[in-house]
Amino acid sequence: MNIITDSLLSIVVPLYNEEDNAALLTKKIHESLEGYNYQIIYIDDFSTDQTRKVVKDLKDEKVHLIELKKNYGQSLALAAGIDYAKGEYIITMDGDLQNDPSDIPQMLTYAVSGEYDVVTGIRQKRKDSLVKKIPSKIANFLVRRVTKLDIKDNGCALKVFTKDIAKDLNLYGEMHRFITLLAHLEGAQIKQVPVKHHARHAGVSKYGLERVFKVVADMMLLLFIRKYFQRPIHLFGIFGVLLIILGFFINIYLLIVKLMGEDIGTRPLLIFGMMFILAGIQLFTIGIVMELLIRTYYESQSKRPYRIKKVFVGDKAA
Repeated sequence: MNIITDSLLSIVVPLYNEEDNAALLTKKIHESLEGYNYQIIYIDDFSTDQTRKVVKDLKDEKVHLIELKKNYGQSLALAAGIDYAKGEYIITMDGDLQNDPSDIPQMLTYAVSGEYDVVTGIRQKRKDSLVKKIPSKIANFLVRRVTKLDIKDNGCALKVFTKDIAKDLNLYGEMHRFITLLAHLEGAQIKQVPVKHHARHAGVSKYGLERVFKVVADMMLLLFIRKYFQRPIHLFGIFGVLLIILGFFINIYLLIVKLMGEDIGTRPLLIFGMMFILAGIQLFTIGIVMELLIRTYYESQSKRPYRIKKVFVGDKAA
């Protein structure tokens, strides 16, 4: 038995206004995976062009189309596709033809070896403009410096996941940029391989320089999740206790000064002492409340953050 060709593969591709790319991408996937057992899962993120019609008109039994009820963004579109996927190995890629499906077989050889849970691409000779390259370089630098995880190209969408790791990823917001880091936090063993990169075939890029600010914000959130998501009291509680202690010593000092006969009523230090104590109590309380919220999250989380309108297999509703 050939585990690579016998195992079901799920190729998950979010689409947003890719009417000129969808048919050609489907053809290239078929050519690259001839002899493999696979399904192509397109997630239409509420496109405003003819993307949905183009995919349905293919009448391809290997193509599954998930129509979302509104535009949720790439992260939740990926989440919807991964949740739907039935394959033992789940492959993610962009729908703009910049990723090359011919790289998938090589990446699969590492995934099926059992040594790696995630195989991620490193784009060679990127064909992007500086508007995309600069934010990407900043994001990669921040991830390496802050997390000590040496991922050379976090922005490459072409990745192969084992099913167990992919299904455990909690994608939300704009976290698709850090999907490899999220997998690492789940304990995944990661392999990086060089992959081809092409200029966009048609359409326009959806990214700009504002991506830098989103990257920084998401990085801060990831740091909190990485260190304190399961124990927020360790973050807020420590700062709260420190502020309470600082305020306590300030007030002890002012009490001694008062007992020595000096007037402390107009001293700014008195205000700071009280503010530190109150702020410390608030931070400690926030830590306790977040601990309770985290417990509730783990015990009752069952609702998905996206809504599906329809699912099609070929041109027929599933």
